[in-house]
Amino acid sequence: MYQNQCQNQDPQLTKIFQYVDKDRSGLISSSELQQCLSNGSWEPFHIDTIKLLMSMFDINKRGQLNFNEFQALWKYVNDWQAIFKTHDRDGSGSISRDELNQTLTSFGYRLSNKTYDLFMTKFDRQRKGDIYFDDFIQCLVALKMLTEEFSKLDTDRDGFVNFGYEQFINAAFSIL
Repeated sequence: MYQNQCQNQDPQLTKIFQYVDKDRSGLISSSELQQCLSNGSWEPFHIDTIKLLMSMFDINKRGQLNFNEFQALWKYVNDWQAIFKTHDRDGSGSISRDELNQTLTSFGYRLSNKTYDLFMTKFDRQRKGDIYFDDFIQCLVALKMLTEEFSKLDTDRDGFVNFGYEQFINAAFSIL
């Protein structure tokens, strides 16, 4: 099965997959995935970002990725990397608060300074005033998921919703 999954695939990506698939099962775990993803500062992706990516691409919900799932995840990460590099205007390898503001504004978000401060508190894990690549992915994916959940409740599309506590809990937990 393992060889069949990797046939006619990108040889470099196949090598990466085979390298991290230590037990040769044809599946990689979150810890194996973490070994092949770097945040741009020579550190592996934060485990929370790995878990988020695993949940998005583990179609069968078995806690592991097969080669096809890994290939889709790899493309997704590379697409985010291109966006990240475009918005890392100073080439520092991280996104500052101002660069994050510019990024989200370019995506159509109009958020307050307080919200950007919250993003920095949550996603600047090293407390250096910058968000590294893996946290950038997690920040934008979380924002996208929150926006989708909010949109479900904002039926008249005015940017406001009225809902009860239990509805809030259900919306919040649907993205966690």
